[in-house]
Amino acid sequence: MTDTGIPSDASTGPETLRTVDLTIMGEGRYKATNVRGGVLPIGQGEDPDFTPVELLLAALAGCGAIDLEWVTKKRAPFSSFAARAQAHKVRDEQGRHLVDITVTLDVGFPDGEDGDRAREVVPRTLQQVQDRLCTVGRTVALGEPVSYVAGPVVPHTEHGAADRAETEASVGSLPT
Repeated sequence: MTDTGIPSDASTGPETLRTVDLTIMGEGRYKATNVRGGVLPIGQGEDPDFTPVELLLAALAGCGAIDLEWVTKKRAPFSSFAARAQAHKVRDEQGRHLVDITVTLDVGFPDGEDGDRAREVVPRTLQQVQDRLCTVGRTVALGEPVSYVAGPVVPHTEHGAADRAETEASVGSLPT
């Protein structure tokens, strides 16, 4: 049973762990680094850097897009693609949070039978993305508690890449 009261039969271990490290780049600016070496600047909204809220919206849209493409590309590739994630950032008796979160995916497929087959699965696939496929959306919807704790952080360069390589060698390539 999880803290949210939802039964959990999922086991956790090295193969399920995902991490991102954050370092400071200057006042109000940070750099997120993943175990593969990818970097992303994060800011407060006073410069072009994405804010944490914008990153959450990007993660929701990106997760849905990746899942939708994964299913539809078996029938036909996108011939056009655009997506928008939007929400209202409010402050009320529950503190600061987002409400009315919507991800809109505007996809096109080539003319012909393959494109028709891809178009046909879009509504069902979007429902599956919402109900079970998109890890980011499911985590938000289920309300998984977040713990903020003080403690040492060992940078990925010292442990993450090696741990991931060792895990992938034993269980195969890890999804992101």
